[in-house]
Amino acid sequence: MATKTFNLDKAHTDVVFATKHMMVTTVRGLFAGVDGTLNLDVENPTASSGTFTVDVATISTGSEQRDGHLRSADFFDVEHYPTMAFTSTKVEAKGGSDYLVTGDLTIKDVTKPVTFEVEYLGLYAAMNGTQHAGFHATGKINREEFGLTWNVALESGGWLVGKDIKIEIDVAAEEVPAVAPEAGVAPEGAAQA
Repeated sequence: MATKTFNLDKAHTDVVFATKHMMVTTVRGLFAGVDGTLNLDVENPTASSGTFTVDVATISTGSEQRDGHLRSADFFDVEHYPTMAFTSTKVEAKGGSDYLVTGDLTIKDVTKPVTFEVEYLGLYAAMNGTQHAGFHATGKINREEFGLTWNVALESGGWLVGKDIKIEIDVAAEEVPAVAPEAGVAPEGAAQA
C-alpha cells in the first residue's frame, strides 16, 4: 500500500494537557482547535509522517480567568504567537501497534525535539466510503524550555504552577480521496498523441 494522505477530523481530534497546581492538585485543559495532515503508510508505518498546528486561543481549562491568563503574554502570548506546531521527523516501531514518534515542537518562538508514545488504533470505513485512521498519543514536556516560565513561589515551598506538562492526544484522520484524472486528459508526464 502506498502512502496515503489523511486530514485531521477536527471534530474528533483534541489535545489534552495536565499539570500540577500548588504542587498537589492537577489542572487539566484542552485545545479544541487542532489541524493537520498525515502521510500514512499502513504497510510500513515507520515511513509515515505528519504535521499539526494548534490554535492556542482555543485553550480551555474550565476557568475563563485562568484561560485568559494562559492566553496572555505571561504564558502563550496568543496575540504574537497564535499557533503552536509539531512536525514529525522520525517514526520508530516499539512492537504491535505501538510507536515512538519524534518531531519538532514549536511553542512561541522556541523549537525543540519531543517524542510521543503513539498507539495506532487502526483504519475504519466511514459512512461516506472514505477510510479513517485513529491514534492515541502521550508525551511530556518541560514548559520552561519553551519560554513559558511565569510562576509564583509558594510560602510553604515549591511553585504555584508545575513545570512538567503531560500531553494526551486523540487523533481521528480522514483519507483525502485520490483525484481521478479528467476524461480525455493525459496524466502529467505521459506522451501526447
